[in-house]
Amino acid sequence: MTRTRRIARLAARRLLFGVPLVLGVSLVTFALAAASPFDPLEAYLRGVGDGLTEAGRESLRHTLGLDQSWIAAWWHWLTGVLTGDLGYSRAYHEPVAQVLADRLGWTALLGMAGSLVAVTVAMVLGAIAGLRAGGLVDRGISALAVLLQAVPPFIVALGAVLLLAVTFRLFPGSGLTDPGAAVTAASAARHLVLPALVLGISQVPWLILGLREAIVAVAGSDPVRGARARGLPRGVVERGHILPMAAAPFFALVGGRLPELLIGATVVETVFAWPGLGDATVDSARAMDFPLLAIITVLTVGVVLLGNLAADAAAIAVDPRIEADG
Repeated sequence: MTRTRRIARLAARRLLFGVPLVLGVSLVTFALAAASPFDPLEAYLRGVGDGLTEAGRESLRHTLGLDQSWIAAWWHWLTGVLTGDLGYSRAYHEPVAQVLADRLGWTALLGMAGSLVAVTVAMVLGAIAGLRAGGLVDRGISALAVLLQAVPPFIVALGAVLLLAVTFRLFPGSGLTDPGAAVTAASAARHLVLPALVLGISQVPWLILGLREAIVAVAGSDPVRGARARGLPRGVVERGHILPMAAAPFFALVGGRLPELLIGATVVETVFAWPGLGDATVDSARAMDFPLLAIITVLTVGVVLLGNLAADAAAIAVDPRIEADG
């Protein structure tokens, strides 16, 4: 069976698994939100509803659909989504579709840039450490990875702002453009550098250590020992056997780290005033804005599923001997 057909079958199996999972997650989101001790009406009024009578409150609650049971609210939301209506955001006082249109692209851009930084750095440093396991360079890279892993992402972000934006003024520290200037592709790219570096660095440690361990494990396997016994040059063994075989667990780790990448993006967006979904996630949870919170949750699950699929597909493309999903 060709690699293309294997990847297509893998995608079909994941789709059959992913659809009920996404539905279940959205259902649980509404159930947990309904169990919250906070009143979504009070969150909507933002402390300015003291003059409303009880009848006025009940009328507003009915208008906003807050008097429904959580299962009825979920069904209303789901049928709306299936017909293209994502609902109305009470936190932003505009349609959810508009909130996503304004913010989703910026979050996707930051996430892709951060992923590129993380994967590139991890592949280089992890491969060097794994192929030279036990040496001085390996110990240095591993120690650096452990040190970075111990530092919270917001500390890394604040340190990067202090060092690279305030002290050396190499990159701007916040927003999409300079104050008073129009947003252009050039200004967005310049302002993207620092948050993308911080987001990528926050994910690098586990990827470096994961690739290193995968390479060390593969280097001691029977196929590699057999290749060395046949007298193959070291470079051929490393490029033709060790690195391709270590790619599968590394790509699986990359896909598994996507939730951390999304969580890290929320912190990075807040520190750098990046206009993505990070603030929208916090605002929707604080305001118990169920339609927006549900769609962000579903999108997050979808990204994780797609990321894992992409990771497994990439592993199959690199090494056809790999069997994903059995």
